[in-house]
Amino acid sequence: MLCPEHGKALIRLSTRLSYMDRREEALEAVQEAAELYRQLAKDDPTAFNPDLAISLDILSNHLSNLGHREDALDAIREAVELHRLLAKDCPSTFNPNFATSLDHLSSHLSDLGHREDALEAVQEAVQLYRQLAKDHPATFNHDFAISLNNLSNRLSDLGHQEDALEVIREAVELYRQLAKDRRTAFNPDFAMFLDNLSNRLSNLGHREDALEAVQEAVQLYRQLAKDRPATFNPDFARSLNNLSNRLSDLGHREDALEVIREAVELRRQLAKDRPAVFNHKLALSLDNFSNRLSNLGHREDALEAVQEAVQLYRQLAKDRPVAFNPDFAISLTILSNHLSELGHQEDALDAIREAVELRRQLTKDRPAMFNPSLASSLDNLSNCLSHLGHQDDALEAIREAVELRRQLAKDRPAAFNPDLAMSLNNLSNRLSDLGDHEDALIATQEANTLVPPYQFQTPLSITHRMTAACNLTCI
Repeated sequence: MLCPEHGKALIRLSTRLSYMDRREEALEAVQEAAELYRQLAKDDPTAFNPDLAISLDILSNHLSNLGHREDALDAIREAVELHRLLAKDCPSTFNPNFATSLDHLSSHLSDLGHREDALEAVQEAVQLYRQLAKDHPATFNHDFAISLNNLSNRLSDLGHQEDALEVIREAVELYRQLAKDRRTAFNPDFAMFLDNLSNRLSNLGHREDALEAVQEAVQLYRQLAKDRPATFNPDFARSLNNLSNRLSDLGHREDALEVIREAVELRRQLAKDRPAVFNHKLALSLDNFSNRLSNLGHREDALEAVQEAVQLYRQLAKDRPVAFNPDFAISLTILSNHLSELGHQEDALDAIREAVELRRQLTKDRPAMFNPSLASSLDNLSNCLSHLGHQDDALEAIREAVELRRQLAKDRPAAFNPDLAMSLNNLSNRLSDLGDHEDALIATQEANTLVPPYQFQTPLSITHRMTAACNLTCI
């Protein structure tokens, strides 16, 4: 006989296993729960569809954590449809869970590069939460603010930076009041929102304000981590990572290096105790540490740091390629840059070729998400080939980058015209190297119609800009 209480026990077990990073076992437990509730709901949908929807929501998150993103999307879509039907019949009871599932649907759609659909889902969630918070602010302002935070992320992903900033500001103000009244309960999320506010401000060039926001976040996390290090050191390290980026943006390179050192040491200790959970975070901070060292001319140390990051990512990607190949490709790109800076051009070429191959595979499976990064890697590949005198191959690589970015800019010109202009500028250089000066001039003229000439960056700075942006969203 099927027992509903057994399903609840399995969900509790799944939650505990997930916290302990026993992800496969956590997935197995919630899969069993979902199947149990599916059988119960088949016989009595009115009684058990709510439990089935909740178990599918949890199942979706566990699938996503293991890199099974397509399956995660299928599960959350089923949960959303169940919640939609339940909320239609009894909105006062089921709209909160419906809104939560829409938030999760948005995240899973975003993970797969379906950014427009992800935005639509979170906008529906925000609309539900806005009404819930209007009617019951004490109960729902917290969830409303979290949904606003997610909306800000989705808007930013699509290049709507002004709107993203406006939304995160609303979330921060809601949470500032919540944290004022109940600091112990709400300061952790408040600090996270301040981190995201800093990112939004930075994206729009408000660097001083971005620094101020992340400094407030770091101050909150430092106190939280002092009182409860086991709980808050991971968030503290993330915020330090962001602070280092903000300081670097403003040219405070020594301070940026000092801060990222602290982040690396925190994450090194965390990874020592729980490597399965924190090796990824350590690798991210090592990438940023490498960039900070390189900015100050410590090139050998920078190379050593990124080599450690690549070694960590290689093992992570070996075990879970779907989850970690994207960041592995970023780290290989940084490695290629630092090898090139030290004159190891052949090794630099090997590293960027590996990054290109990883991104080519990622693009095959998820073009909307990874075409921009493939284009960046092709740009870098072209530069490496050119340094070694392989001019024909360098031209072929940059032509592919231009075609990718031309399509991206066609669909989203505001976001991708600058990158297209930089690739066209590199195409002009490659053509000129081969003596094709007329076509080189045409490429330069097209680039100048997209972005003023004084805004062009060197190939190396293009890569660092791309890498910093990726780290900001992944840490």
